[in-house]
Amino acid sequence: MGIRGELRGWWERGRALAADNPLLVDIGVALLVQGAMTMPFLVPRAPGLPPATWAAYGLSTLTVVPLVWRRRAPLAVLFAVLATNALYRLTVDGPGQPLPYTGLVVAYTVAALSSPPARLLTGLVLMVAVPVGVWLNTRSARELTFSLFVFTAAYVFGRLTDARQRAHRVEAEQAAARERARIAREMHDILSHAVSLMIVQAEAGPVAVRAAPERAEAAFDAISATGRDAMAQLRHMLGVLRDGGDDTAPREPQPGLAALPELLDRVRGSGLDVVYRTEGDVGPVADEVEVTVFRVVQEALTNVVKHADAHTVTVQLSRLVDELEVAVTDDGRGAHAVSRRGGHGLVGIRERAAAHGGSAAARPGTGGRGFEVRVRIPLSAAAGVGA
Repeated sequence: MGIRGELRGWWERGRALAADNPLLVDIGVALLVQGAMTMPFLVPRAPGLPPATWAAYGLSTLTVVPLVWRRRAPLAVLFAVLATNALYRLTVDGPGQPLPYTGLVVAYTVAALSSPPARLLTGLVLMVAVPVGVWLNTRSARELTFSLFVFTAAYVFGRLTDARQRAHRVEAEQAAARERARIAREMHDILSHAVSLMIVQAEAGPVAVRAAPERAEAAFDAISATGRDAMAQLRHMLGVLRDGGDDTAPREPQPGLAALPELLDRVRGSGLDVVYRTEGDVGPVADEVEVTVFRVVQEALTNVVKHADAHTVTVQLSRLVDELEVAVTDDGRGAHAVSRRGGHGLVGIRERAAAHGGSAAARPGTGGRGFEVRVRIPLSAAAGVGA
């Protein structure tokens, strides 16, 4: 396992080096092809055949040199290779090659990198060049069939490479879109919760100053604490997005179940009576699940503060065999507030639950009184799922 991991590490580093230095890759390909084409010049020639000369070897090298530019100008390299191969066939009686190496490399490159018109032109050119090359060499149907087969195979491999690269690009774009959506949810939850609580406290502050100064001081303290907490979470999130190498970027874990009491205390500071209950052993669970539970409770409480005009809200966590259930229930306006809760908050809750293979429901409470948000997360499917 260790050797396999080491080999994989070397392979990944090689791929990264190749991606950063395509010219080095093309030079390496040209040298590899040159090595293969050198072999017939090294083995002894059969009696009666002209000897391998330096002139023939120089012309064979000339057919390989254009491959260095194959990625930057595939069509130009194609015509250069055809011209140099024709020059080799017509001017010297040098050793033949078991495979048309340079032509196969160019056919693969055009299929993998070029536009449809360039690929069509290449196909038309090869349909003429391959039979002409066979006629100049052996004039046999066997060689013609073999040549058409290997050139078709090179083209197909090129198209498969292009399809794989496009699939990787689409996958990378989808991953980036998912990450943007995740960050947008996090930003929404942090800011919406903090701003809602700060507004409630700020609106209550002037009244408290006249009626109960000690409550006004507590309200201002709550505003300050809520703002500091929001800033800390935002710094953490933005620090993670920074380029590597910045040691000042925060790396603390995101809030989980342990942070719920502090969250509930901040909401209580707005004047809302918050009841917290658990059923069964709700921990330990995966970090991703803890973050999701925290954000779900945070967003549900934010909705209660903003829309419900409630006096009491109950947050309950329950362990249901292989599921964790989160229920946030208030005694507010219920159905009258449902239409006002249809923004990004509930959508974000559903997306968070769905990311773990779970479900989320938001509905009026029993008898139409109050409102309830209920989320279930399968714990067996939660491992490895981002929050």
